[in-house]
Amino acid sequence: MSRGKRYDGEPKLNMKKVVATIFVLAVLIMIIVLALRIPKIDISKGKNVANSYIAVYTNDKWGVINSKGEIVIDAKYDNMIIIPDSTKDLFICQENVDLENETYTSFAINEKGEKLYSSYDQIEVMQNVDENGIVFYDTNVLKVEKDGKYGLINFNGKELISPQYDSIVPLQKVSKSFVTEMDGKKGLVDNAGSVIIENLYDEILPLTNKYEDGYIVKSEDGKYGLINYNKKEVLECKYSQIMNICGSDMYVVKEGEDIKLVTADGKTKLLNTFTEAISIDNSNLIIKENNKYGVMSSEGDMVIPREYDDLKYAFDGNYIAKKDNKYGIINTLKEEKLEFKYDYISYINEGFIEAEKENGETDILDTLFQVKTSGIVSEINTKHGYIKVRQNGEYKYYNFKLEEKDIKDVLSANTLFLSKKGDKYGFVNAKGEVVVNYIYDDATEQNDYGYAAVKKDGKWGAIDTTGKVVIEPEYEFNNNTVISFIDKWHLAPDLNANYYTDVVE
Repeated sequence: MSRGKRYDGEPKLNMKKVVATIFVLAVLIMIIVLALRIPKIDISKGKNVANSYIAVYTNDKWGVINSKGEIVIDAKYDNMIIIPDSTKDLFICQENVDLENETYTSFAINEKGEKLYSSYDQIEVMQNVDENGIVFYDTNVLKVEKDGKYGLINFNGKELISPQYDSIVPLQKVSKSFVTEMDGKKGLVDNAGSVIIENLYDEILPLTNKYEDGYIVKSEDGKYGLINYNKKEVLECKYSQIMNICGSDMYVVKEGEDIKLVTADGKTKLLNTFTEAISIDNSNLIIKENNKYGVMSSEGDMVIPREYDDLKYAFDGNYIAKKDNKYGIINTLKEEKLEFKYDYISYINEGFIEAEKENGETDILDTLFQVKTSGIVSEINTKHGYIKVRQNGEYKYYNFKLEEKDIKDVLSANTLFLSKKGDKYGFVNAKGEVVVNYIYDDATEQNDYGYAAVKKDGKWGAIDTTGKVVIEPEYEFNNNTVISFIDKWHLAPDLNANYYTDVVE
């Protein structure tokens, strides 16, 4: 058969049809090209969620899921699996736990269930607790035991400190700081394995909750000194007590019966001018006497009279004060910057003031003490940099400059956004198009895993990033302060433990 030619015996082309066909094809091509050029949000692909690992509890056993809700480690362990870093394929398990004798077996595994770093007898996380009582783990070191001695490795198994100490424990409320013991003497190492303090002391204590402020050490004769994280002795071991405050290179100590304010070079600034100091800020001290608070300069002058029931430094010479059971703000010029009418006031380090009122609402003020918005503050999210405020049944969002923002700008990675019509909730996409109809009595925004909780007839369920129902509303969460789902799993009531489950408590 010949191809590419037309013979005289074949029917001739209808040129009108040809032109029409070419025109139609051209239009189709233009539509396709334009469609490719127009940016679209395809929620069917869902939210781009980084992989992470979460402990899970089901059928009285513990396992691990990923951020999609998929089982990574089968729930077969009797004790909670500890995940020191949610982004790393490293899990710490415990078996053979004997609570009476305080013994157990501890080891590390990966998501394949393979045991890691098995040359050690025990592998444990370095568990600590912050000033608010919240448990945290050091996210780059593990404690290892070999033949009754302890050392440190990093998450890749590199040995930072060989097993040589009689014990290694985290310094309470301070990160990156671990107290070691050898032959009955205490020392300190950091999370890189560097020896900060040699094993020469009877006790090592935190000065503050920041390792940068240094460490209190106690010598064998019962005297206290101070060593900073650069291994330098700041205060020699001659004091009967060192208070847990510092500022502007000054410290409050007790030498014999004398209470002193001293500088880092040991010079005495104040002697027996106060009985108790609470903090040092900008060379001023908050002092307390007979349950009344005031502010004294490092030269001994009373900057703010001792007449308040509570006092806390905020910023730029401004102090949150309490009198007559109400809170306000005063400054070192004795000016009342914020009226004493609030039930409580907090200064948020991101640069704004949160002042709670009698009616349960909160004023949010800038550092010029101007009220920028009011309502019920339901969330201050430092990760995404926003404040969520409920006003007249609606949620509004503000950045930390206290500028009102659209939720689509605040949570730009989300595929769905909570929307309210009348007294019902639904979800829209970034274009404002309704994806989930207004049928729910309550709901949450998408969480970091892409799931949103929805409530109907008093019960909670969940939808995924496309708006598809993954759990019909069937849970009554009477004990949960935070409602969050990962597929079929929901966050447990114990937020400090931070695990997901399919059990309702």
